[in-house]
Amino acid sequence: MAFDTSKLPVDVTFIQRLLPHRYPFLLVDRVTELEPDVRIRALKNVTVNEPFFNGHFPGLPVMPGVLQVEALAQAAAVLAMSLPGFDPKTHVAYLMSLDDVKFRRIVEPGDRLDLEVEVVQLKRSIAK
Repeated sequence: MAFDTSKLPVDVTFIQRLLPHRYPFLLVDRVTELEPDVRIRALKNVTVNEPFFNGHFPGLPVMPGVLQVEALAQAAAVLAMSLPGFDPKTHVAYLMSLDDVKFRRIVEPGDRLDLEVEVVQLKRSIAK
């Protein structure tokens, strides 16, 4: 596993050791819970100075849904690092599909995006 769960929560500095993403595309600020091979809870603090708010939309800043999905995918990548046989030196976690995605409300500056991912099926090196 990539890190010791007794050290939770972990902050963005530690997350940068796990994920290859960097500002402005690193979209996970903290991991608060992790059950290896099972589930993860993480968060993204949405601030007014996010670069995407300049154009999405002027006067009505809204976090794009695709970036909300990307934040969730990054949290899932951290969870993938706890799966049996995952070696971050030789493996990369990829988002391969989405099922029944729904956005219930807009995400705007000042919001906290709570990210939860659960492994429901694991076959070879593919997790759902």
